[in-house]
Amino acid sequence: MISIHHHSQHKPLMGVWWIVMVAILAHTASAAVREYHWEVEYKFGFPDCKEGMVMAVNGQFPGPTIRALAGDTIVVHLTNKLATEGLVIHWHGIRQLGSPWADGAAGVTQCAIAPGETFTYKFTVDKPGTHFYHGHYGMQRSAGLYGSLIIDAAKGKREPLRYDGEFNLLLSDWWHESILSQELGLSAKPMRWIGEAQSILINGRGQFNCSLAAQFSNATAQFSNTSLPMCKFKKGDQCAPQRLHVEPNKTYRIRLASTTGLASLNFAVQGHKLVVVEADGNYIAPFTTSDVDIYSGESYSVLLTTDQDPSQNYWISIGVRGRKPKTPPALTVLHYVTATSSQPPSSPPPETPRWNDFDRSKSFSKKIFAAMGSPPPPRKFKKRLILLNTQNMIDGATKWALNNVSLVVPATPYLGSVKYRLRRGFDRSPPPATFPMDYDIMNPPRNRNTTTGNGIYVFPFNVTVDVILQNANGLDANASEIHPWHLHGHDFWVLGYGEGKFRPGVDEKTYNLKNPPLRNTVALYPYGWTALRFVTDNPGVWFFHCHIEPHLHMGMGVVFAEGLNRIGKIPDEALGCGLTKKFLMNRNNP
Repeated sequence: MISIHHHSQHKPLMGVWWIVMVAILAHTASAAVREYHWEVEYKFGFPDCKEGMVMAVNGQFPGPTIRALAGDTIVVHLTNKLATEGLVIHWHGIRQLGSPWADGAAGVTQCAIAPGETFTYKFTVDKPGTHFYHGHYGMQRSAGLYGSLIIDAAKGKREPLRYDGEFNLLLSDWWHESILSQELGLSAKPMRWIGEAQSILINGRGQFNCSLAAQFSNATAQFSNTSLPMCKFKKGDQCAPQRLHVEPNKTYRIRLASTTGLASLNFAVQGHKLVVVEADGNYIAPFTTSDVDIYSGESYSVLLTTDQDPSQNYWISIGVRGRKPKTPPALTVLHYVTATSSQPPSSPPPETPRWNDFDRSKSFSKKIFAAMGSPPPPRKFKKRLILLNTQNMIDGATKWALNNVSLVVPATPYLGSVKYRLRRGFDRSPPPATFPMDYDIMNPPRNRNTTTGNGIYVFPFNVTVDVILQNANGLDANASEIHPWHLHGHDFWVLGYGEGKFRPGVDEKTYNLKNPPLRNTVALYPYGWTALRFVTDNPGVWFFHCHIEPHLHMGMGVVFAEGLNRIGKIPDEALGCGLTKKFLMNRNNP
């Protein structure tokens, strides 16, 4: 359910107030409040043609798309109809300026919404971009709790892009094992790894036990011991692919967003070039490519021109990168309306680039620069963290750690603890800001053990912070993984990537300070480092974590707090758990 209403315009006042009101009305006349009433519950569905439980919003999987204009206010009344689980929703890519309590990170900015209860999110979307929303409690994202969030230019303004039509593709991976079973396995001693996903989904649709390209025997042979049969769909099948219908000689914008739990993906359209124009809600300098690598948490817009043979149809292929693929690519069809609708493409789908060709992956990342006119980063940093990503053990359980601390989020949300100065809410000693520089990142850790912690990094307001993400070898020899890191509450500048161990005082000279892209998610490549910079100009408490769902579950995250004396009013409903619950009861009932 959605209702849209525009801000009311007040009767103008005289004198100088008239000038002020004109300015305010000019800003608010086109800004709308978009209000939604959502209920989240499990339902049976067929995401990949095999029945399973999915998390649905108002009965929809994926959840409803939110579409708004820059400057609009979004209000979502979220009711938890799950029988036994808490619930939150994170609005991925929305900076939550002035509304840190609405970020939707359980244990960080709010308490989980209890079964049967309703919580209201209210926030303003300040600039155009391709975003999405997803569950941020346990591993509910992997259960299907996600949907698209697209912000268009404010009324009367135009984006610097020209195209004739638009498509929106939300990409995800899908397991047949329940998330509760996955979580139990990840916490077990020894760990039971979740394995690769059974399917890749495009807008919640995939095919597990059949193939759209079965006539080309090599299309699925490497992923299955037997050739998969041709897919045959009946009207209304939930797993039937959504084809993209296009006219010849037109330009289309394709919005891509990845909400995968594990997989890094590669997007390609047979026979067509792609012009990349947007990354994580920020315009970039356009560049042409044959395919796009997209990691969990990232979003892109590409422009595609339909300049191929109009009598043919063409494959759209989304395959796995970064991990040895055991999941077949997701397929659908770019259908030229001048071609026969039922006619399949005449040749095999594009082949996904080799999964461990990391040089190719880095080459793509290094082609991304900010569009002209984008704000440049500050020239120098005030604070710096160097975060070593390691895989370790605690009493027989496998964990991920940063500077040898594996994060365990406390029962009292950090935002409530810092707002109301609750000293016992979390460990007030910050985690280490760096790691011993003699650490051997190329081999398994000599000390396999780590510790848990819930301390946070606290920064003054409006200072420049550099974060160096340093990758290393895992517990097994010759194993270092890609980690897509996502920052809540901010965009950051990606200053550069490097091989091996970061060298303070040396590698800063390689930074791109001229036109680095603004992102909210960035890849950390095997045995290398990634440097990013942001300004602490958004008072609140913000999660920074690997966006791979099981890695975060196993402790791969940190928390930043900034401008603590500037945090505004927080609704009591956000903090009705842990120590804040008792504090609020005492405050409201003196």
